Amino acid sequence: MEINSLWERYSKTKDKKVREELILHYVYLVKYIAGRLYVSYNNAVEYDDLMSYGMFGLIDAIDKFDLSRGVKFDTYAHLRIRGAIIDYLREIDWIPRSIRQRAKEIENAYSEVEMHKGIYATDKDVAEKLDISVAELQKRIQSVSVYSVVSLDEYLDQNRDINIECDKNENNNPIGKLEREEFKYILSEVINSLPEKETKIITFYYFEELTYKEIGSILQISESRVSQLHTKAILKLKAKLGDFFSEAN
Repeated sequence: MEINSLWERYSKTKDKKVREELILHYVYLVKYIAGRLYVSYNNAVEYDDLMSYGMFGLIDAIDKFDLSRGVKFDTYAHLRIRGAIIDYLREIDWIPRSIRQRAKEIENAYSEVEMHKGIYATDKDVAEKLDISVAELQKRIQSVSVYSVVSLDEYLDQNRDINIECDKNENNNPIGKLEREEFKYILSEVINSLPEKETKIITFYYFEELTYKEIGSILQISESRVSQLHTKAILKLKAKLGDFFSEAN
């Protein structure tokens, strides 16, 4: 049966068997999102757990989806699935406090150096600020990579409801539209203020949804280097966005 016919039947009847067919049809979205997050978090969480909570997000999306709104389901479901997984990770609070503190220390160093210099901070600048070697700074950046990715995911995910509501009917939600546009503008400005390679990595990873391997191939650098630059870019973003992140965490 064609997917449009399934949606029409489900919107009219809410038949459980039809819902099961919809779930089976869209389970690929859960596998894709859970798999991508699993790799991003350096296998620090169980893939099956990500899948389970992703499925909750998919079912919630199917139950709440309004066919008459004219929104593409894949986009709506992607936000709900990702949101359910991020909510789970936030709830179990699986990242050690020491890692969070180390990340915050590096973020503050970036913020203070850039505020003083007026331009983006180099590794040498930040290492001097922290009174450590550049090699030690790079080691610390790598050690907080998982937390940094999760914290940015959490922040971006907090905007999912604004995006969903705006996509449903922007004319009836002018405040939501303004919030989304402001968020997009600020995020775009901050991303574009990063060094070129870091800007590309953030754009490729979050907006084009490429893997580290694919990004490395494009930029002709190793996956580990992509991971390191990704983490560094996130720390800088958090330092620049300041109040937004303090509200999100």
